[in-house]
Amino acid sequence: MWSFLLIMMNFSESLKKNRDFQNVYRKGKSYANKYFVMYILDNQTERNRIGISVSKKVGNSVIRHHLTRLVRESYRLHEDMFNSGLDIVVIARSTARDISYREVESALLHLGSIHKIIKQ
Repeated sequence: MWSFLLIMMNFSESLKKNRDFQNVYRKGKSYANKYFVMYILDNQTERNRIGISVSKKVGNSVIRHHLTRLVRESYRLHEDMFNSGLDIVVIARSTARDISYREVESALLHLGSIHKIIKQ
């Protein structure tokens, strides 16, 4: 199973531990748009770690997991555009409840460009 995950996301890992999320919240820089808030923190490695947070305010578990999958897939398809060595936390706002994949993709790339973490 791990080899499958490594193939899926060439340059990135998942951010899983609560203390890692808290560290990014405390020390990282954040920008927001209509659908997401994105926190960025340099992690001193060559890989990115991405964490996605969708609270119960957004919807039931089906909606939350669907939105998480959309964000993860959008990041996976564009991960070569992002700079390396970052911890990235994406928090979904309640307005993201019914958005399409294209809107997720656009919002994620918009936040990346605001943070100046997308390669030119």
